[in-house]
Amino acid sequence: MSTWIKNRIRSRGYETYMENGENFIDSGRIIRALETGEQAPPEQVEDILDKALAVETLTPEETAVLINLRDPELVRRMEQTAAQVKKKVYDNRIVTFAPLYLNNLCVNNCRYCGFRRDNEELDRQILSPREVREETRELAGEIGHKRLIVVYGEAPRTGIDYMVDTIETIYDVNTSPGVIRRVNVNAPPLQIEELRQLKEVGIGTYQVFQETYHRPTYEKAHPDETLKSNYNWRLYSMHRAFEAGIDDVGIGALFGLYDWRFEVMSLLLHARELEARFGVGPHTISFPRLEPAYGAPLSEQSEYAVSDAELKRIVTVLRLAVPYTGLIITAREPAELRDDVVELGCTQTDASTRIGIGTYSEYTVEQAKERQQFLLGDTRSLDEFVSDMAERGYITSFCTAGYRCGRTGECIMELLREGKEANYCKLNAILTFREWLDDFASEETRRRGEKLLKQELEEVRRELPDSYPRLKEYHDRIAAGERDLYF
Repeated sequence: MSTWIKNRIRSRGYETYMENGENFIDSGRIIRALETGEQAPPEQVEDILDKALAVETLTPEETAVLINLRDPELVRRMEQTAAQVKKKVYDNRIVTFAPLYLNNLCVNNCRYCGFRRDNEELDRQILSPREVREETRELAGEIGHKRLIVVYGEAPRTGIDYMVDTIETIYDVNTSPGVIRRVNVNAPPLQIEELRQLKEVGIGTYQVFQETYHRPTYEKAHPDETLKSNYNWRLYSMHRAFEAGIDDVGIGALFGLYDWRFEVMSLLLHARELEARFGVGPHTISFPRLEPAYGAPLSEQSEYAVSDAELKRIVTVLRLAVPYTGLIITAREPAELRDDVVELGCTQTDASTRIGIGTYSEYTVEQAKERQQFLLGDTRSLDEFVSDMAERGYITSFCTAGYRCGRTGECIMELLREGKEANYCKLNAILTFREWLDDFASEETRRRGEKLLKQELEEVRRELPDSYPRLKEYHDRIAAGERDLYF
């Protein structure tokens, strides 16, 4: 194993992108911006909100103003504008997916993680091809998911060969009408040639979270004898992904390790760096909060715990600061809070979530804490989640058309900024919602869903008259039994 660890990190994989040996997280600029942002007059706030509504990425200084807002009226205006941006860019949809943890092996020793190397109480497991098929059949054939995010620990047995094999296995499972149409990947930092293999196997988004952008905190949380201790190798994961030809990437931070304001500013700097260098920002940004993890004391002892009110501010500011990006809220959070932040700008979330290794096919709703990375806050089924969203007027989208039509990378960035992608999103959300209701919904969820579908079809007829005839044709063909029709 020591040889494998020694060969994982290649300095070219980050030094190539650095300027004069420095990375793009300018801590001094972040601190100065946060200090000066407290003095912004109301008219400056209005200008910043107008810029966000025009789907332009904010500067660190502008973002700091929003972070520091205290005036109740301006805060209300900020939240209203965030909702407007979300509607303009993504319409009233919420994309759903399921996480599939394929193993909990890891050579790292992160002090906040239940999978850490020295946690001897954890039941270590790695799914076999047969078990991957069983999990996929449950997710696609019984629950109705169309997209997954597969999650890997960092270990020799779960390297790129295992990743490619398991993704191919997932795509190969067909439990008609249930099928996984897109696999996104949450994996350790990879080398460029390995990333090219992921591109070849047909992944959607590749994501790596920095955990914390605050360098001193990062070093405390990740012991220096581990692979993960190399801050810059992880920080430039997305640069290598773009160089390898991957179209869409996702970034994130684990909120609660350090001051949430610093992390938000750093996520913005990361997005701006990718835009400047590659012309494409992050497809998604995630902001999970630190949760209790079995055998990881630091997960329950943080001095930087993020409150519900602060999480809502994080979502609001990110929606405005990086207005084109997808924002992911996960089942770490309690149901009521998740539902609330959808209205502030979140666009993606998981449901029917089980993060114990092999637990989807075990037919249990109990959390297997000795096999999980952390404990979940929301264990609603997908059916319950879809029903709750429909009651609030949000359509759950199972769409994967963008990946298959080439609306990725630079193409989708342009469409998002112009507000055109929302039209595709609405049309395909309606069609995939029709599919799911017919194939998987309970009677009550179907009732709520039908009411929402009627409203959505009428809105398209009124606002997108040129698209309506084709949409109605596709909708009726799906209702008659056809599947996978899309714009």
